[in-house]
This record gives sequence, structure tokens and C-alpha cells, in this order.
Amino acid sequence: MNIDLFEKYESNVRGYIRSFPTIFVKSKNATMWDHHGKAFIDFFGGAGSLNYGHNDPAIKRAIIDFIERDGVTNALDKATDAKYLFIKKLQETILQPRGLDYKVQFVGPTGTNAVETALKLARKVKERSKIVSFTNAYHGHTLGALAVTGNEFYHDDFYGVPLNVTKMPYDNYFDPTGEGQMDSIDMMRQYYEDASSGYDLPAGIIVETIQGEGGINVASVEWLQKLDKMCKDLDILLIVDDIQVGNGRTGNFFSFERAGIKPDIVTISKSIGTGLPMAIVLMRPDIDEWSPGEHTGTFRGNSLAFVAGATALERWDTDEFSKEVVEKGKKVEARFRAIAERHKDLISDVRGLGMIWGLQSEAEDFCNEVSAEAFKRGLLAETAGADDQVIKFLAPLTISEAELDKGLDLLDESVDAAAAARKG
Repeated sequence: MNIDLFEKYESNVRGYIRSFPTIFVKSKNATMWDHHGKAFIDFFGGAGSLNYGHNDPAIKRAIIDFIERDGVTNALDKATDAKYLFIKKLQETILQPRGLDYKVQFVGPTGTNAVETALKLARKVKERSKIVSFTNAYHGHTLGALAVTGNEFYHDDFYGVPLNVTKMPYDNYFDPTGEGQMDSIDMMRQYYEDASSGYDLPAGIIVETIQGEGGINVASVEWLQKLDKMCKDLDILLIVDDIQVGNGRTGNFFSFERAGIKPDIVTISKSIGTGLPMAIVLMRPDIDEWSPGEHTGTFRGNSLAFVAGATALERWDTDEFSKEVVEKGKKVEARFRAIAERHKDLISDVRGLGMIWGLQSEAEDFCNEVSAEAFKRGLLAETAGADDQVIKFLAPLTISEAELDKGLDLLDESVDAAAAARKG
């Protein structure tokens, strides 16, 4: 096999292959192997879709058993045993123990489909067209989701997507230290309570509690609680996009649990299907105003993802998995802070929570240089932020201690190498 085939025949739009230019042929938990037999520790984790690792034995066995018994592969939105068991497991293991009374809507198979559905539902329920999103937000690339995504790289005037969307400052946007800055929630509340401000009351506000692609920006508990209260006071639907930072990434199953809030709508995808295509929208029962068939799609019933997802949720039957995530996250934080301390001239900040962390550098292209050095050494680590200014940790939550230690050592070496190359 020759990687030049992809250059010749695959569209220029291909992205991650440029950062990781090899042909992968095998994967297990948090390690991948290419066609030369070289092993790579995976700190990329399928951009957050592989929280439960590559080829988890229990998940793999459940899928194989389902296929071997000729289980229904695609049923659109007909009732199947696979869907029944997934809904039952989601309700009994995740939603009910957390006091979350949500209806479940299965939508098209990707996260952006869930965002489109949430925006459409909010507008339908409130009979208003405006939506609010935040600076540095990332919600997907279909037109509605793109409208609430911040990075100008993905935008084009010809798409016509900015209509009916207002961008507001995310927490600590003006001052990352959080000291003496303008409070964006107070600002928004004043706009919406003033009939002469020129700001129309929105149908919904969509937010990531931690902005992953935006640069690992972590909203404070206080800011999230103020946002939730404002939405309740002013009759605005609060939509939490938990596509990347949900599914246990922060230590809790939902990233908003730490703030003690209950959003009106939640979008989930990526790891809910363990890497197989599935996206869902959770909504309060009273706002489920859809008519039968009003929002539809052929691939809103991926049975293999139902089987895989229900099996993965068994990890949440006790709190042991959550504790493991928190402990591993502490190790990552400690190593990241040690790297930053050693390279104060190049690393300006360390941010994260649970098992999502970032090293920020203001030095142009430094993080891309670190990523390239990491790849040479057998580590997959992507960048985040509008200017690729953050090295991002997004390894599977199931990563073994040995894989985690080796990956952190490789990252350590990679930062050293990139820094040394700059000094000549």
C-alpha cells in the first residue's frame, strides 16, 4: 500500500491524514498500528468518538453476536430490539439516576445533525428565529451548525449561514485570567431585558461547557449557572452541545453535571455510538412538539451503534469508571504543567478538566511542530484553536496506565525536540 493513492484520488478536503500521513491497519484500546507495523499511542481518540477505546472486547463481541444472529441492521425509526435495549439502558443507567427527564430523538448519524435538529426544534417551540452562540464555538459544518460555529476558516459569504445567529462572548473571553473582566452573562441579560437595545430575544442559546475545537476553553461553574438562570428567567431554551466533551470525558457522564444545571436540550454523538455513527437529541418532554415524520432521515436507526452504545453504558453501572477518568486526568494535568514549567518561553497556558487538556503556545506554528515531532515518535496528538495554538489531549478514557505513561513521555520528548529545533 502506498499513501500516494490518497493524494491522487481523495478530495483536497481531507484533513487528519495530512497530520498523520500513514496507513493504519489495526487498533486496540489506545494504540494504533500502521502498515509498516509501527505503533502509535492515540491521544487523538477519533476526535472524541473513541472514549471507550478501539475495539473494546465487550463491545466487539456484542456487535459480532448481533450480526451473526442476523439482527436488523437498518430499520429507520421502526421499533427493534436493539433500539429498545439502548433506550432502556440510557434511561436506567444514565438519565434516571441523574434526575434527568428527557425524551430521546434519534437523528442523522453525525453530531452536526443533532445540532441542526436542536436549533430547528428551539425555533419551532419558541416561534422565534434568533439563536445565540459563543466566541470560539464549534458545532459542525452543515449550514445551521456552521452558523453557530465561530472559526472564520470554515465560513464563506456564499454559504449565507450567519443569518439569525448572534455571537456572544464566552466565559473569560476578554481576560483569560478571569480577573476584572466584563461579565458576558450580565451583558446579555441587559441586552435582552432592554426593549430598545436592538437585540431580539432568541429562541435558544447553544453552548459547549468546554470548548474542545475552540482551544480547550473551560467555562466556570458560576458562569454556566448564571447562563442557565438567565435562560429560565427570560424564557430562552438552553442547548448544551455535549458531542465532544460528554460521554464521560470530564469525569461525569454529562459535562454540565458539575454545574448542577439541567439544560432544556442536549446534543450527543461521537462516543455515544463508540465510534459508530449515531447522534441523538435529548429534550424536555414538554418541548417535544414534533409531528410524526416532521424531522426525519434514513440513517437515524443505526442498530450496530445501538448495540455498541448499550454495551458501553454498562461501564456506568457503578462509579468506578468515573473515578478512573478523574485519576487519569490528574496525571495528565500534572505532566502538562511540568512541561509548561520547563518551557515557559513557549507554553503560555495549561487548560482542561477530566480527560481533556491543552497546552497553549503563542509562538506561531509551535504546536504544529510538536504534533509533527510526536507523529515521528509514535504519538497521535492533534492541535486545536483558531490558530492551532493548542496541543490537545483527547485519548480514550479506557487508556491503560502503560499507554498513558508512554504517550506522556513521547509528548514530553516531542515538546523538547520542537523547542530545541527552534533554538537551532
